Amino acid sequence: MKLPLDRIKELGNIDFLARQLVDGFITGLHKSPYHGFSVEFAEHKLYNTGESTRHIDWKVYAKTERLYTKRYEEETNLRCQLVIDVSSSMYYPSETRGKLMYSLLSAAALAFMLQRQRDAVGLATFSDKIEYTSQIRSTSTHLNKLFIQLQQLADDEKVESKTSVATILHEIAEMNPRRSLIILFSDMFDSQDTNEIFKGLQHLKHNQHEVLLFHITDKKTEFEFAFDDRPYEFIDLESGEKMKLNPADVKTAYREQIDRFYKELKLKCGQLKIDFIPMDIHNDFNDVLYSYLVKRSKMR
Repeated sequence: MKLPLDRIKELGNIDFLARQLVDGFITGLHKSPYHGFSVEFAEHKLYNTGESTRHIDWKVYAKTERLYTKRYEEETNLRCQLVIDVSSSMYYPSETRGKLMYSLLSAAALAFMLQRQRDAVGLATFSDKIEYTSQIRSTSTHLNKLFIQLQQLADDEKVESKTSVATILHEIAEMNPRRSLIILFSDMFDSQDTNEIFKGLQHLKHNQHEVLLFHITDKKTEFEFAFDDRPYEFIDLESGEKMKLNPADVKTAYREQIDRFYKELKLKCGQLKIDFIPMDIHNDFNDVLYSYLVKRSKMR
């Protein structure tokens, strides 16, 4: 499903839109060649002889004459932390705040899907420091708290902030003492040496985390540098530095440099067995949900 990023506020709140995205995705999945993915969500498990009877659901027993125990958070299949870059560069393009809005809505849809599967989910946001972090839980009350935080980010005015992806990756690795799935939404634009970013990614893997990296960009302008042949004033959203130039004069050099960065990042993720998903903000949101299900199926 595609949504016009500049009209998300008109279409509804993050909570409503996330549920619509997931429901539409699951409906389509049942009709697609990928219907083998698990989209049914069990709340109980069969009682095994010798287990404590404390958590047996007697109401279910009365209806079915079978013993089931209730599943609690510590019994969930997966711990997942959604990590969103909220630095100034994610507010590009400024008229739609496209990269940020795409990331927020994608994260909300994944959080809803995770909670429906009784997986535990948490949220962290960052710029050059951790801006917000939640506990990792699977309850509906907790999910609502995450939706409120995501909605606030969608509604708030932009705050000038730089990025420190490398530093944050190290912090995220240490914040999660138990093996988790880390889902990262970022453009990965950082003034630090790319080797420092790679060290941060390596730290996540060293701590036994699974990592799914959604590389968020506006492909047409940020990768293809597709601007009209006329003078522009370019403004660095993080430093405020301004530069006047004709895009045609620098297009070749720019594309060579951005392509080099992209290939290095993709190669390093491949070496570390990190799922690297290039994501254009004009892509269908189903691409995010499907990529998650592919990753989830590999972790069973």
